[in-house]
Amino acid sequence: MMSSRFPALMLAGLTGLAASCLSSPAQARWGWKQEAPAASSIPATCNNQDFLNKQQDYENGGAKGDTPVHICGTVRAVSAKARHTRSGWHGYFYVTVAPNISIRIVTNLDEMHTPSWPWVNKGDQVEVVGRYYYDSYRKQGIDWTHRGTGKSWPIPGSVTVNGTKYD
Repeated sequence: MMSSRFPALMLAGLTGLAASCLSSPAQARWGWKQEAPAASSIPATCNNQDFLNKQQDYENGGAKGDTPVHICGTVRAVSAKARHTRSGWHGYFYVTVAPNISIRIVTNLDEMHTPSWPWVNKGDQVEVVGRYYYDSYRKQGIDWTHRGTGKSWPIPGSVTVNGTKYD
């Protein structure tokens, strides 16, 4: 037979669980609301050290959130085929930003004014303005590399390849 105190204890436990969940932001990427950064918070010129500092902070357990970055480097690898996701067609490539350190670049082909994919090649020199996301060590990259903005991201991005700017 169940104690008459069980429903009260269960309700107290659920209330405490709900309060703890609501008091801290969720760490899930999709649907995670955070204050959008100011457009002035992005470096005006390529700043790989700024990016590496942010990456290191995230990897050491610092607060995670989408962060504006401006990087440059050499294309290390290119995905030959574009992939369709829930937000459209995307092309992917990796940029070396320091010896033995590269980062995945996500380009929204439906939003950018570019030739057919792939419009970047291994060995190209690129400059990327976009949103750095860090979900985990193996799930990180720079997206929002197009000129469009939205409520969740107010900073226009771009990719410059060998001097030609695509946004």
